Amino acid sequence: MILMNYIVSFFLITLGLYCIVAKYNLVKTVIGLSICDYGVNLLIISIGFNPGGTAPIFTWGELTPASFFVDPIPQALTLTSIVIGACVTAMSLSLVMKLSEQYGTIDTREIRRLRG
Repeated sequence: MILMNYIVSFFLITLGLYCIVAKYNLVKTVIGLSICDYGVNLLIISIGFNPGGTAPIFTWGELTPASFFVDPIPQALTLTSIVIGACVTAMSLSLVMKLSEQYGTIDTREIRRLRG
C-alpha cells in the first residue's frame, strides 16, 4: 500500500510539472502548481508513515521501551505546506486576474509579445 502512495505522488508531481511547463493558459499553470504541491504533500506523509505505529500522544506511565510511534514532524510540515499552498494558489489566481484585466488575455504567448 505504501508503494502505491509513492507511485501516485510521483505521478502527481510529474503531472503538475508537465502542466507548469507545457500549458500556455495561466489558470492551467496555477492548477499544475497545485497538483505538484499535492504530490509533494503525499510524498512527505508517505515518508513519515510507520506501519504499526501509534499516535505520539502519551503520558509518562504509558511510555515503555517497546513503544512505537509515528513521526509527527512530517505531519506538521505537511499541515504547514497545505496552508502555504492555499496562499500561493490564491495569490497566483489574483495575479492571473490582474493580468487578464491588464492585457485582456491569459495566454502566456500573447502576454510575452505585448510590450505595455
